[in-house]
This record gives sequence, C-alpha cells and structure tokens, in this order.
Amino acid sequence: MIVVTGGAGFIGSNLVQALNERGEDDIVVVDDLSDSAKIRNLAGCRFADYLDKDEFLEQAQARRLPKPTTVFHQGACSNTMEPDGKFMMDINYAYSKALLHYCLEEQIPYIYASSASVYGAGHSFTEHPANESALNVYAFSKLQFDQYVRRYLAQAGSRIVGLRYFNVYGPGEAHKGEMASVAYHFYNQYRESGQMRLFVGSGGYADGAQERDFVRVGDVADANLYFMDHADVSGLYNVGTGTSRSFNDLALAVINAREDSPLALAEALDAGKITYIAFPEGLRDKYQSHTRAEIQALRSAGYEAPFASLEEGVKEYVRRLAGDDV
Repeated sequence: MIVVTGGAGFIGSNLVQALNERGEDDIVVVDDLSDSAKIRNLAGCRFADYLDKDEFLEQAQARRLPKPTTVFHQGACSNTMEPDGKFMMDINYAYSKALLHYCLEEQIPYIYASSASVYGAGHSFTEHPANESALNVYAFSKLQFDQYVRRYLAQAGSRIVGLRYFNVYGPGEAHKGEMASVAYHFYNQYRESGQMRLFVGSGGYADGAQERDFVRVGDVADANLYFMDHADVSGLYNVGTGTSRSFNDLALAVINAREDSPLALAEALDAGKITYIAFPEGLRDKYQSHTRAEIQALRSAGYEAPFASLEEGVKEYVRRLAGDDV
C-alpha cells in the first residue's frame, strides 16, 4: 500500500496518475476535501481508498491501518499569502512532524514536499542552511520542517527524502485559484483578453525579466518515483530544471503555443499581447526576483532523467488547457 497525502491536490494527483501508469493502484489518497473542486483531479485515477487527513493520521498513529510501503507527503497549505501563522504551522509543520515520527517508528520511507521558497531572496540555491531564509510564513513552515528533518537524517533507520520544488506548473492546479502557477494565469489572461499582465521590474531586473526555474509537474512526479525506487538514498534535494527563465520568456511560450508563427518579445509588446503592471500592495518586499535550482545533489543521488524545457512543457500544458488532443 502506498499513501499519497494531498492526493487530490495539484502535485499529489499527478503523482497518483504516475503511479497508475506504472500499474500501481493499491494507493490510499489522503486529503482535505473542504474544497470539493479538487475531486476533479481524481477523475480517471485508480486508488484503493480515500481518507480525510485527520482521520488518516489518527488511524496511522493508532496502528489501525496496514503498514504502507511508502508515504508520499504532498499535503500542505501552499498559500504564500496566508496570514494565519498558527494555521500554517499546524498544517505544514506539526502534521508533517507527526507523520514523520510514525514513519520513523514503523521504518516506512517518507518522501515529502518541501519548497524553493526556503531560499528567500538569496541568490545561492544549494541545499545548505547558509542559503536559507523565509520571506513569509509559508516559507517559514517549510524551512522549519526541513531543519527538523536534518536532526534525524543521520540516525534514521528508514529513508527520509525532502524535495524542494521550484516553480511547478501543469494540469490539476485550477482549484488553487490565485496560487495556481503563472503559466496557468497567463494562459487564461491570453485566452480571455489576448493580453498577459506581467509585473514591472524589481530587484534590479527589468520589466518582466524576473526569473524563475519553471518545472513541469510530470517531471516532479517522476523525481518522487525515483526516490521510491532507490532505498539507499536520503536527504534534501532541489527539484527544478537547473535553468532560470524570465516571465517574459514564459509569456512568449504561452503565446507561441497558440500562434502559427512564433513572435519575439518586441513583436509581442508592439502587438499589445504583453503589458506590465505594478506589484500588489505588500508583495514587492516578499518577492523572489530570481530562482534557479542547483541540482548537483539530485544528480549525485543518481537521478539522471532530463527535464522538459520551458517551451516544451508550456506547449504541452497549453494544449491540454485548450482541450487539444495531446
């Protein structure tokens, strides 16, 4: 039995689908369906059971469940604008700790979702405490759990893997609303108005030139499966392409996924397909103007699979959103 917490969410549901593609369906999906829109992500998925997140933890701690072969802990509050620090720490820190100790006691591999937000406004993205700082309570909750895990890595009798996801995009994120990827929002803006709205320059970057490491959700799912398959590997690992691309590049990738003739940035600007807007109040000081996953540790752990380029991944995603056959 494999457990996927957050299994009805964005990355979790893609992980369930990836497991299904390998013939795995003895899966327990764990989530909180207060937002019932997430059930759409499970359409077509095969799994053995569903449990509410609180019921699952209670049953696991009381040893009333069959022992899982692997726990993928993808569940979290991912709202970077969430103001309630207690709620965030309860969901992302305390729950993760309780599940970690259950897995340690039962010697169950524990593969969990961390976040590139732990690097804050820094420009070095290797998995080292000196590079880490939190700009918001979401990042703080993720960073504190990573720090807690570090205390147990050397002495753990079972596998612990934390995967620091960079900017993930792809199918299954519509329920996230404002917290959905920029690729998703750009597509919808372009579909509705023929124009995408990017932020003006910040942090020394020109308009729309702020950079992110945009990574396709299917590649994130594949990285999770790699660590399930390799029992000798533990640690914290970045999951990203290793390449920074600008928001201008992302906007052009969306445009060119729908246009017969590719446009350059100047042409898109002249045609009014891209415009620049001011930052919302309070966001500029909490904004990462640059991210790029350093993936040497991931490669050293034996993960050799390539990551889709921005143009490849966005074209595939836009065609899915548009309802094209893919």
